Amino acid sequence: MTGDPITAALDQLAAHREQIAQHREQIAQLGDREAVHFATLSEKLAEITGLLTGIAGKVKDHSAALARLEALDRKVADLVAQVAGTGSTEPGADGYRPGPAPKWWKLRGQARQDAIARLRAWVEQVYRPGYGQLAATLGPCWEAHDLCLYGLDIASDLWSVLYLQDKRTPGLLSAQAEYQTRILPAIAEQLMAETSRCGHARARRSANGQVRSTP
Repeated sequence: MTGDPITAALDQLAAHREQIAQHREQIAQLGDREAVHFATLSEKLAEITGLLTGIAGKVKDHSAALARLEALDRKVADLVAQVAGTGSTEPGADGYRPGPAPKWWKLRGQARQDAIARLRAWVEQVYRPGYGQLAATLGPCWEAHDLCLYGLDIASDLWSVLYLQDKRTPGLLSAQAEYQTRILPAIAEQLMAETSRCGHARARRSANGQVRSTP
């Protein structure tokens, strides 16, 4: 070996120090890079957390909407059930509940007149004053036709179910619209056909001098 061993050792120590410095610099760079990655990941995590929070809110809103729809469905089901239930207007009964359907096929005498009187009151107090052109097509002989009695019984009791309730819900409002636009016009058309083509109608026209025909 040549040269001063102490100098050689010092040179090696200096080289090691330089390598250690380089390693430290590399470690510092890695630390900075990982810090950037961590900050980026933290930001993404915050965005994902925000999205999840928003989705949770939407799910909650949708659940509430479904609950409201289910409540409306139950209301409509209750109304349908009321149509087949027993009549009641007592306090606490939550509005009108229809009674048993009259047995028109076997009602006679005073029992029949009492049942017709109930329909007559609805026709005079509600149907004719409130339903204009629909009510105008009902012939005056309707009390003599069982088809009219069946139809008016349904129309009057369903009207009571829909309009004698303590509260009006969206479901009830929809049922009223259905009654107004589809159910009542269909019943009125049946009543018009029954009372405008019968022997009573021909007799009225003959009495007025318009048409002569045998009953």
